[in-house]
Amino acid sequence: MAFFFEMNLFTVFNVINNIHLINFYKNHMKNKVLISVIILFSMISFSCTSLKDAMVNLQRLQFKLGNISNMKVGGVGFGTKSKITDFNLLDGATLLSAFSSGKLNTSFTLNLLAKNPNDGTGGSPNTSAVIKALAWRLFIDDSELINGNIASGIEVPGVGKETTIPIDMAFDLLSFFKNDNYERLINLGLALGGKNGSAARVKLGVTPTVDTFLGPITYPGEITVIDKEFKSNN
Repeated sequence: MAFFFEMNLFTVFNVINNIHLINFYKNHMKNKVLISVIILFSMISFSCTSLKDAMVNLQRLQFKLGNISNMKVGGVGFGTKSKITDFNLLDGATLLSAFSSGKLNTSFTLNLLAKNPNDGTGGSPNTSAVIKALAWRLFIDDSELINGNIASGIEVPGVGKETTIPIDMAFDLLSFFKNDNYERLINLGLALGGKNGSAARVKLGVTPTVDTFLGPITYPGEITVIDKEFKSNN
């Protein structure tokens, strides 16, 4: 009888111990799940905040047209010329010959200015922007001429200063302005890349692709860039 009582008592203790172990395991798993949920929500919250910051910073990039350099028409340099009479006889003959042949090969470098205002003073962190790609469309006198993309990526530091992105252009000027005479075309070249030239008659439609912690993100729309002021996607 005593032996039977001792066996039952042992069984009771064993059952109680197992119950404690089960409860401990359940509580441990519950705490583990709770911690996992907290970590998950923290990661989601961090990702959402980071994504929001990335999108805000991305859209704050600003662009403006700088000057036009290395202007050549028909192989003749325009950079030191202000008017048609500034060309010597040889250059004048070369230009006239090219125009008469029905082709005015034109090339120049359009210097695009980019500014990244994410310097940390506006509530967002000081971050550099890496432009991985920049699809562009060139307009002169509101007529679209050519399109392309930059050859390589460029970093725009978050210091609020201008970064120059040189874009090389090459096309047949005469093919786009067939109704213009010789004098008007040469004056157009001088107005763009002559000694006193500017990009006032130029527009550049750009669609940047910027590197982020999520990978490259392309702007949802094109930015029309002019020479009068900086433009952004805001």
